[in-house]
Amino acid sequence: MVEKPDPTGKGEKGFDPEEDVSAIDIPPVLPVLPLRGLVIFPGQIHPFLVSRRSSLKLIEDLPGPKSIIALTTQKNPEDENPEPNGLFSRGTAVRILKMLRYPDHSVRVLVQGLARIELLEFVQREPYFTARVGRLGDQVAPSKELDALQAHVASQFSKFVSLVPYLPDELQVMAMNIREPGRLADLVASYIKIAVEEEQDLLATLEVKSRLEKLSSILNREIELLELGHKIQGQVQTELTKNQREFYLRQQLKAIQKELGEGDPRSAEIEDLQRKVEAANMPEAARQAADKELERLRMIPPESAEHTVVRTYLDWLISMPWAISTDDNLDIPHARAILDEDHYDLEKVKERILEFLAVRKLKKTTKGPILCFVGPPGTGKTSLGRSIARAMGRKFQRLSLGGIHDEAEIRGHRRTYIGSLPGRIIQGLRNAGSNNPLFILDEVDKLGTDFRGDPASALLEVLDPEQNNSFVDHYLDVPVDLSNVLFITTANVLDTIPHALRDRMEVLELPGYTDEEKVQIAQRHLIPKQMSENGLGEYKIEFAPEALMEIIRSYTREAGLRNLEREIGRICRKIARALTEGEPVPARVDAAALSRYLGPPKFFSEAAERTQDPGVATGMVWTPNGGDILFIESTRMAGQKGLTLTGSLGDVMKESAQAALSYIRSRADRLGIPPDFFDKADLHIHVPAGAIPKDGPSGGVTIAASLASLLTGRPVRPDVAMTGEITLRGKVLPVGGIKEKVLAARRAGIHTVILPRRNERDLEDIAPELRKELEFVFVDTVDEVLSNALRNGAVGHTEEQREGAGGEPSVLN
Repeated sequence: MVEKPDPTGKGEKGFDPEEDVSAIDIPPVLPVLPLRGLVIFPGQIHPFLVSRRSSLKLIEDLPGPKSIIALTTQKNPEDENPEPNGLFSRGTAVRILKMLRYPDHSVRVLVQGLARIELLEFVQREPYFTARVGRLGDQVAPSKELDALQAHVASQFSKFVSLVPYLPDELQVMAMNIREPGRLADLVASYIKIAVEEEQDLLATLEVKSRLEKLSSILNREIELLELGHKIQGQVQTELTKNQREFYLRQQLKAIQKELGEGDPRSAEIEDLQRKVEAANMPEAARQAADKELERLRMIPPESAEHTVVRTYLDWLISMPWAISTDDNLDIPHARAILDEDHYDLEKVKERILEFLAVRKLKKTTKGPILCFVGPPGTGKTSLGRSIARAMGRKFQRLSLGGIHDEAEIRGHRRTYIGSLPGRIIQGLRNAGSNNPLFILDEVDKLGTDFRGDPASALLEVLDPEQNNSFVDHYLDVPVDLSNVLFITTANVLDTIPHALRDRMEVLELPGYTDEEKVQIAQRHLIPKQMSENGLGEYKIEFAPEALMEIIRSYTREAGLRNLEREIGRICRKIARALTEGEPVPARVDAAALSRYLGPPKFFSEAAERTQDPGVATGMVWTPNGGDILFIESTRMAGQKGLTLTGSLGDVMKESAQAALSYIRSRADRLGIPPDFFDKADLHIHVPAGAIPKDGPSGGVTIAASLASLLTGRPVRPDVAMTGEITLRGKVLPVGGIKEKVLAARRAGIHTVILPRRNERDLEDIAPELRKELEFVFVDTVDEVLSNALRNGAVGHTEEQREGAGGEPSVLN
């Protein structure tokens, strides 16, 4: 750091006109202390801080009080370690009057300027500068012109002091009493806040007359700036006085109009608001808040910013549907017809909605459930909520929660903030125009959390039937009854929903559609919709069922319907273009025409091709977008007991691979594998699509099958897919997502599915026609998995495993 002026030392800055410092001798060689942004004139008393290491060393080496040093200013104030050529050659010899050490090791120094000096030659550079100096004297040529110039500068300085509030009036008397023009110039220069370059120029100017002329020009400039500032301040004060006078006159005008019986437009506005408040039929708490704000509005002038804030708040209170509700249509057959018309299948969800309507019909005051539709994208979660609203005759409101980080989006902003508004819940109620709409809270699993709050926590009160009858929005700040609102949330996964929030919801799963269900939905809904949107509504174009099945299996692989609808839309656009070019409209779209409309197939069954060689097994996995299949590959190479796992695997899946390897090693003799196969070999297990993260225990049996296939040389059957968690004892434990996994296996052309025995009850969720189409093998041990998965023979059991497993594997066709 470099030395700089001490902002706390203004009180010690001074000038003694009686003391004559010209008689003090200046040594020919002086230590030099560089200054940054500061120039000290002869005769001036000024403090500054010393904190640079070299400068502190200079202070410590001084022989005692009243020591004399040289001060000079740096040319570049940003330079932390200036060289001699980085200093101005002319400076000031000063006498140290006082030093004060601070706890941070810096030193506060009070000095008195003695004389101008010239740095002639630097004789030392380390640890601090020492230079040979020469004393410089003022060049004075007495004349009447000099006397007049001195008197003019003193007068200007007196005016300058009168305009600057922090300068004492004693300076005017001090300047008038100085007889020497050079000392007057140094005094005036030390009290004017000007640039360092100008101060250095005044210090370097030895001719007193020239120095006074420069000072006179500087004083003129500074006085003009000060007078302009005073003028602007006076204008502002005048404007404030004018506004106060106008307010007083307006109040008088109101009083006169009241005496004359003339109408006041503002009074008519307030009376209109009063009528609206009475007609809104608010609850007691809201009515009290409205009356209070209405009284405030009477007292606030229209020109005030607060007037707009209060008026906006009253508008929100008035426009809320406090006592407006729609009548529920509780006709169960009618509701069933609408649900069947809008959605195919989804029987469990439809049954739950009809149950709610039936209970509501029997008991009017029942609290609405908080339903949560969970399933892959495109399975109809949001559109199902719209159908429920249509069946019940309720207003429909949708709030997308995906990516919301700010808690104020739910609870609103407090009115202390500019532009504040209620939260999205209150806004939805006002837009619906009723206090019992159906609210769809979309993507509740994608709520975010950051420094602006936790929106999921704000939803706890909204979605709790025991609390939401007195929901308080930060903007309205009055209780709002949400118990009549039917809330439905949607999510792709449950894992990311906080437990406390998930506990308040009744979860209904929409796992995905079978291929036959997709064909039905396409014929009933998707094709008519796309025909209408693409201008083909008046043409009768039939899509063959086999063509739709080919689109589903070869052009789309998804649990939902969005890609299927896109492919149907592509076909409709191709037909529309051909129609505009004069070609005839086809009466039927069959499977043979798909390649002309959609190009070559995008998907094909690769299970048979991938499992031709030993070491490759087909597994089934669950993803947020539905089920899918994956291939687990194993290979062996020369090495020493190394196990490599690749494919962006999570910790749980890596542990499953370790468990599978340990089990295979423990069963090497039963599998016909040399017991020392791992001693001189490395194993590598890879799960393709390495850029996609994968985790979970359900790949355990697939990894075991892959290793057994590699080490025995027996390929895995190409039509078999499997899932299940394994233990070190060879047990197969149940896993989740069975329906999604089975649908994915069916889409991939798999015919046999190996599942844990304890997952047998999950087949109730699978359509009967799908259960007939696939062969399900339920197992308890890994040996049973290998017996059914590997070609060329079976793997035997020990008697202990047979007893623990409960018998042979069962097969369900």
